[in-house]
Amino acid sequence: MEATKKKLQTSLLIAVEIFTIMLCVCLGLIGYQTYYNGMIQKYKDYEEAVLNLAANGVDWDQVEVSIVAGREDAAHKALSDRLDFVKSNTEIDWLYMIEPLNDNDKDNMKYICTGNTEADYARGMTNRLGDLSGTEFPAEVARQYLNFYKNSKPNEFWYYSNKTEWGSVFTTSIVIRNSIGNPLGVLSVDINMSDIDAMIRIYPLKLLFAGIVCAAFFIIILILWLNRRLIHPLKSLQNSAVDFVSKASGEDVDSLNFEDPKIKTQDEIQSLSNALVAMASDTKEYMQKLIHETAEREKISADLSVATQIQAAMLPRVEPDFSGHSEFELAASMDPAKEVGGDFYDFFFIDKDHLALVIADVSGKGVPAALFMAISKTVIKNRALFGSVPKPSEVLRDANNQLCEGNDANLFVTVWLGILDLNTGIVTASNAGHEYPAIRQPDGKFALLKDKRGLVLAGMEGMVYTDYEIKLEKGATLFIYTDGVPEATNAQNQLFEFERVEKALNVNAAAAPADLLKIVRGEVDKFVGEAPQFDDLTMLAIKFNGRN
Repeated sequence: MEATKKKLQTSLLIAVEIFTIMLCVCLGLIGYQTYYNGMIQKYKDYEEAVLNLAANGVDWDQVEVSIVAGREDAAHKALSDRLDFVKSNTEIDWLYMIEPLNDNDKDNMKYICTGNTEADYARGMTNRLGDLSGTEFPAEVARQYLNFYKNSKPNEFWYYSNKTEWGSVFTTSIVIRNSIGNPLGVLSVDINMSDIDAMIRIYPLKLLFAGIVCAAFFIIILILWLNRRLIHPLKSLQNSAVDFVSKASGEDVDSLNFEDPKIKTQDEIQSLSNALVAMASDTKEYMQKLIHETAEREKISADLSVATQIQAAMLPRVEPDFSGHSEFELAASMDPAKEVGGDFYDFFFIDKDHLALVIADVSGKGVPAALFMAISKTVIKNRALFGSVPKPSEVLRDANNQLCEGNDANLFVTVWLGILDLNTGIVTASNAGHEYPAIRQPDGKFALLKDKRGLVLAGMEGMVYTDYEIKLEKGATLFIYTDGVPEATNAQNQLFEFERVEKALNVNAAAAPADLLKIVRGEVDKFVGEAPQFDDLTMLAIKFNGRN
């Protein structure tokens, strides 16, 4: 027990010291950052004012003539006098106008004019019109100048700090333009940042010393209090908790009890003790409930597994039901986002010459959508098989009215229904709020057919739907799908969208329907990556071969 006590004391002392030092460091960094940002803003404001002072009142169109001619005439002399005046009457270190030429390591700038004081002239620190910069500007800095010169907006300022042979320098620049907005050069002003550099060198040492002093002070104050008010009560709680955990590892939940350590400190430690006693009692009750609920969830999971199998069995199979039909090749797939879904597809013969194709998407997901899906599929198929070959619009109209009855859950379903005449290749179709179909004629590419959409089924009684025709030549392919394909979402919350659907279909546009579905699903999976499936994903493709 004594060894444990010393270990906890040591940990607390180290934690207090680290916390105190970190607090001092954080406060110091905040103060430093505030000071630094204030200084930088001060430099920005001051240098902007200097540039505006230098640029105002200059006839830049005349200066442009001087630059083009390459001669230091009266206009250039007026500019030079202006910059000399500003340089001599402000607290700046350099004022110059240059034209960026390239981003080479040498001679990447051409001087237009510089501002100089009398002392600068006496030391010969001047640059004349047309002088090249030599190695004064590094290639990276020249690249930034060139980009700013070409792409900046009028009156836009550019700021950067740079290490030079004269020390740290803060620079503000603006592109000078003539009266029609064409750039003439970059006017820049530099201020030496030696005061901030000096502060940066001294500040960490002051910060470290303050942290050590504060840490030592707080440790001396807290050491005695921690031992009496914290260590011993926590040790008692630890013993009770260890005993509780050892009992919890057994199978007898009824014998699980937490021994009350009887802490009477009248503070948060006592509140913690009381809370742990109550929590242990709640934990025991929770574990008893969990055993019961786990058994219930296993039963529900088994029921959902059976429901998944039932739903899959409701969908038609190409093999063996539709084998032996040389007039067409057909493939379909449905992958629900949950155990059961609301999407469905269907295909069935109305008579020996007409094949019905259905694809639909029920609003919502899970069990409610699956139940409405089963009802919708049955209603549509029964109506389509009633009497002679119907118009798809009539099937959707009657199915809509029937589905609206007793729809207290306000569910709805989007449907695309087409009836293919196997003799002519004509598909008579109608769309109830569903996705656009994609068509590929022989030797062509897939393209979306933006048909006329009616209102979804079960949305409102008495709706009227419109038929239209698609002519499938021999070798043409029709692709229909639900919104789970274009709305498949990746980890960056981006949608697959219709453009990628078309691109996926045209990876191998002449592929057989089964291979076509695999290609589209592969492209969707590649796009989505590790993101969870957001919606049911259903596709159907049919290739029309025609009758001999």
